[in-house]
Formats: sequence, structure tokens, C-alpha cells
Amino acid sequence: MNVRLVAALLASTIAAATQAQVPAGNSAPQPLPFANAIPEPQDVMYPGTIELAVDATNTGQGIFTAHETIPVAKPGPMVLLYPKWLPGNHSPTGQIDKLAGLFIRANGKLIAWTRDPVDVYAFHIDVPQGARKIEIDLQFLSATKPEQGAMVMGKDILRLQWNSVSLYPAGYFTRDIPISATVRYPQGFAAASGLPSRANGANYAYQTTNYEVLVDSPTIAGRYYKPIALSPNVTLDTFADNAEQLATTPAQVDAHKRLVDQAVKTFGAQHYDNYHFLFGISEEIGGIGLEHHRSSEDGVRPGYFTEWDMQTGARNLLPHEYSHSWDGKFRRGADLWTPNFDVPMRDSLLWVYEGQTQFWGYVLQTRSGLVSKQDTLDQYASIMASYDAAPARQWRDLVDTTNDPIISQRRPKGWTSWQRSEDYYNEGLLVWIDVDSLLREKSGGTKSIDDFARAFFGMRNGDYGELTYTFDDVAATLNGIVPYDWAGYLHQRLTEHASGAPIEGFARNGYRLVYTDTPTKSFKQGEKSRKIADLTYSGGLIVNATGDITGVTWNGAAFKAGLDVGTTIVAVGDMAYSDDRLKAAITAAKTSKEPVKLTVRSGDTYRMVAVDWHQGLRYPHLEKIGIGDGGLDLLLAPRP
Repeated sequence: MNVRLVAALLASTIAAATQAQVPAGNSAPQPLPFANAIPEPQDVMYPGTIELAVDATNTGQGIFTAHETIPVAKPGPMVLLYPKWLPGNHSPTGQIDKLAGLFIRANGKLIAWTRDPVDVYAFHIDVPQGARKIEIDLQFLSATKPEQGAMVMGKDILRLQWNSVSLYPAGYFTRDIPISATVRYPQGFAAASGLPSRANGANYAYQTTNYEVLVDSPTIAGRYYKPIALSPNVTLDTFADNAEQLATTPAQVDAHKRLVDQAVKTFGAQHYDNYHFLFGISEEIGGIGLEHHRSSEDGVRPGYFTEWDMQTGARNLLPHEYSHSWDGKFRRGADLWTPNFDVPMRDSLLWVYEGQTQFWGYVLQTRSGLVSKQDTLDQYASIMASYDAAPARQWRDLVDTTNDPIISQRRPKGWTSWQRSEDYYNEGLLVWIDVDSLLREKSGGTKSIDDFARAFFGMRNGDYGELTYTFDDVAATLNGIVPYDWAGYLHQRLTEHASGAPIEGFARNGYRLVYTDTPTKSFKQGEKSRKIADLTYSGGLIVNATGDITGVTWNGAAFKAGLDVGTTIVAVGDMAYSDDRLKAAITAAKTSKEPVKLTVRSGDTYRMVAVDWHQGLRYPHLEKIGIGDGGLDLLLAPRP
């Protein structure tokens, strides 16, 4: 019998039977029509001043209570918005899930509200005839455990972000919405903000401003407070869980004063009338680093002053956030600026906003003496090595990582070295080091990135509005300093797919990346603070103190052995796991053909793995090229 014929007949029979079971004309719905009922923002003044009163006294349960009075000009439909796209977060991260107890009244009567079915941050109401204002009551329920989100209220310290405790009317630029705010803090608390205020005991009345500036002017308050004047118009407002953490030495204070002095000399202008570091040293509330025009929210763990020698890494926070007053707040990417907090942001220029700020943070920490030059060089080495070891640039370019705040919103990733994660920060730093080296080389040493800083950020002294820019503006400013195809160069750096990191600028500026079997002091501090053994360059894995693998380099030796995040190392050879035993085994394998043998557990399954790594322990360092001061030495030197 013809086998092909039988197969064809069988297929035909099956097809006919299938067709017989399917009704003719499958259901094929059409989408419901959608009409956006949220008014577009217009650059016109809102008719009246909003009054916002916040009660921040319930520190025991972490509850902020707010009462808001919004004038209305006419009856009919109105839309109220909860801030969604937050500057500095670069993503729709407004904590709408923590908004509760929302009641809206007019003329003493409740008004029904309806949440928009598409934009859940929008609330539709119908203002009744005769109403001249609406009254809003709501609570913001702060996280009481870290897994609920950022903890912002503790028994002795709190952080208040106005966007969390207020709604605003749709249809207007936020800069056109006047608002006056008051806060009642717990008895015994002091409070600080970039927005001027008058205090009457625990009650603070803040200067009437517009809603954009209010949201840009958060507060920090607490029982233990020490204001430190760094200049006539800059204050380090230091709050802590206890008085002991506020102890400072004259040398520590002087280093912070030099930070302000060096930043102003570098950028050539100040984009604030007063500036406040809202600095919290706390375990009660979470850490933070968030920039504003006239302040920054800065949160670190206890020990910043009292364990100074062990807190080198933490001292990059203030230089970074302070630099943002110029880069990101005053000068802002044109596609990132939005007229209100409901319009989506586009993050394509974060390699300037965050990348160059990351660059300046490390430069200013060194110029000020907050961090020694050697520690900064060691930190640079770690940044260079991490990108040189990660293969993700082969498939994903730098500019695409500017989408990460929207894509992942800093959720944990299992394969960071292959997925990438907001690399516009540190790879952006490497690009700007390269730019500095090219400026020096092509000008014969007469120009540097300091010339760019003054040209791009050093205008309109005192202006804390926003001056936007495009990619072409960046390239044109560089070209005005040293003629070159800067647009072509930057496009290449932003879109290239390459192995290794863009570290040529360091070599051009007098330093090269090398590896030795001894970690730097900075590297060891990082391991200690994170409670890990960082073996990224010694087989391609990171392990915490209990043997849990927290990082694996894609396609490295550990990866090829089948290890991943979530696996636990229970034994090294025939001995129970410890960091020292793992490092000893890696060292032994350098002079042996035997792999590093591990027993690991994944869930309830145990197995033996062999990591075929024979290069021993490797830690990154920077090695000076030549003699005398190179470009990097000159870059890190204080400005007279």
C-alpha cells in the first residue's frame, strides 16, 4: 500500500473532522471605543490657591493624614490626579497603592468619586452647583515593614514627600497651581526643607508656592537634629535615630564645606536661593538618594560620622545628589521634562542626567576630600572591571538601558551581567571620562570637561526652573569647546555593541586597569558592608555569608558549571562552606588542573558541581601609566 497516500487520506480525514467540530464564523469582538476624559495640561493659572494640611504625628502606625481644600470656579465634571510620574524616579512610581481613606466633600456633603478605568491615578468627580471649593480627606499609609516598600516614618524620624499626601487638579501645568501647606509634626520634632517655613512649636507653615515647587521640596523631621552650615546658603540638616549618630569632627565638617565650595567653582553658578541636604542617618526609615532643586533627600545607615573610616562608599551620596541641582534639575532632557505628573516621561538622555552626575559625584568627592584620591581610584577600578566582565553590551546598547526605570523599576534581576540594569549611571561615567580625555588630547591639554560644566550648567545664577536640552545641544556645547565630531562619537558610544567596557579614556588620562590577588581597601569595605564574598573576577560569582549565591556572571566559569542566583553553596570540597574556604580553594586551583569542587543545594536537591577556574583570586586596581600628573590626576585635583 502507498504509505504516502494513506498518510494524506488520514490527514484529510482528521482535518474534515476538526472542521466539522468548529462552528462557522468564530466570535471576533471589536474593541470598545475609548475617549480620554482627562483634560490635557494647559499653561494657564489655576483659579485659586490650594490649602493642604498634613498631620504627621501618628509615628506609631506610620500614617500620614491630610486635609486638602481646592477652590473651584464652576460646577460640573472635574478630574483630580495623584502624582504618578515622579521627577528623579524617571518612572510611574507614585505610591497610589498606599493612598487610603479618600473622601471628597462640597458644601458639607460627600461627593462620589470614580477612578478612571485606564489611568488609575485619576479620580472623576462632579462638582455640585453653588460649590466654591471641595474638601479632600485622605491618608498615606507608610510601609511598616521593608517588604511593603520604602519606610518613611519611624518613632524618632520621618520623611514627608508632598506628592504622597495630595491630589491636584487636571488640566493645568503644575507650575500654575498655587498651594499653601502646613504640617503638624510630633512634639519634640524639628523639621527641615528647601521650602522656607515658619514654625510654631510642632506646627510648620510653609511658604505659598506652586505645586511643582512643593513636590520638589520634601521635608525631613525628627527628634534628634543637628543643622550644619556649609556656606551662607547651604545647610547639612542632619537627623538621626539617636543623638550619638550626630557627633561630628571639625575635619568631617570641613570636608562637607569643601564639597559646596568645589561644586560652585566647578559649575560656575548656583541654581537655588538656599540648599538643604535633608540627611537622615537611620535604621528606622529606609535609605534614599533623591535630587531636588533646593534640597536632596539623603538617607544612610548609622555610622556615617561615627564609623567614618568604614563608610567610604556612603560618602559618594551627597556629592552625587548635590550635583543634580545643576545636572537633572536645572538642565533637564527635553523629552524628560513634563508639564504635570501624569504626562509620561521619556528617559533617553539619562546618560547625561544620571551618567554625568555619577561622573561629577566621584570627581567632587575627591576634590573636596570627602574621599581620598586613592579610594576614588580604587572605586573607579571596580566600576571599570564590572563592565569589562559583563557581556551584555554585545546585545544591548547603553542608550537602551535608559528605559530600565520604566521596564523594571529596580525590581531584582537574576542575570544582571546579561540583562543590564540602569547602566547609564556607571557606564555613563566611563563615557564622560572618555570625553574628558578627548577634550584634553585634542586641545593639547588646554581644555577639559570643566569647560563643558561651566558652559552647560553655569548660567542663570539662582534660577531653579528648568532649562531643557536635546542630544544636539550636548554635542554642540562640546563642539564649541573643542571642534570634533561629537555627535558621531556620542552616537557610537550610546549604540555600540562591543565586548569589554569603554575604558580607553582612563588609559588616555594616565591609568590602566590591572588585576592582582589582593583586594583594595575600598573593595574589602564593599564586601564587608554588603556581607558578601565578591568573586566576580575570580570565577564569576558573588556569595553571601550563609553561602547563598547572589550573583553569577553570564557565561563565566560559575555559569558554565550550572550555578545561578538562588543556589546555596553548602560545602567546599569536603568542608562546610565559608568565604575563606572558597577563596582558598580558588587559590589552590590556580596551580592545579583540578576544578573548584562544590556541593550546592537548590530547593531540596543537592548536587556536586565543578567550577573550572584556574586564574586564582583577581581583584581590580588602577595602575598609573608614565610619570607626572596625567589627565585623571588633574581632573581629581581641587579647584583653587
